[in-house]
Amino acid sequence: MPKVRYYADLVAILAGLMWLLVYWSVSYSVYIDNIEPTLAALLIAGSLIMISFVHRPIRVLLSRYHVRKRRTEMWMHILALPLGLAFLLAIVIDHLITPLNGEQKMLLFNVLATAGWLVFIITLAVKLLIHLVAEKRRSRDRTRQGPSDTA
Repeated sequence: MPKVRYYADLVAILAGLMWLLVYWSVSYSVYIDNIEPTLAALLIAGSLIMISFVHRPIRVLLSRYHVRKRRTEMWMHILALPLGLAFLLAIVIDHLITPLNGEQKMLLFNVLATAGWLVFIITLAVKLLIHLVAEKRRSRDRTRQGPSDTA
């Protein structure tokens, strides 16, 4: 497997973790009624984004196809699906059990986003495992055929 895929997986995992930090800091800020945790998380996220745009080797690495593809998959896991599920679950809970306030809805989204991020990591691990097994099988088949059969 090319190194760029490993980098792409690592970048996507860290980007997801960074955005989860921002999401959870918003919930924590609402809980303690202080905006400082959210500002700190946004400062960290902004610094990492600025470094990725300014530092040329990182910018070149992040512009590659596999990195963009992995980050898109990560966004699907931590933003798109949790938003839709949180919206639907909030409606069901609101009508069947008890009304939810904004803080509880945000907490529901954070839990679903964190679960989505963990599913994303497990998916990447399974993909890596499948690729390693297939690569090992191909190399084993090549050694069985010998050098004269491959020509």
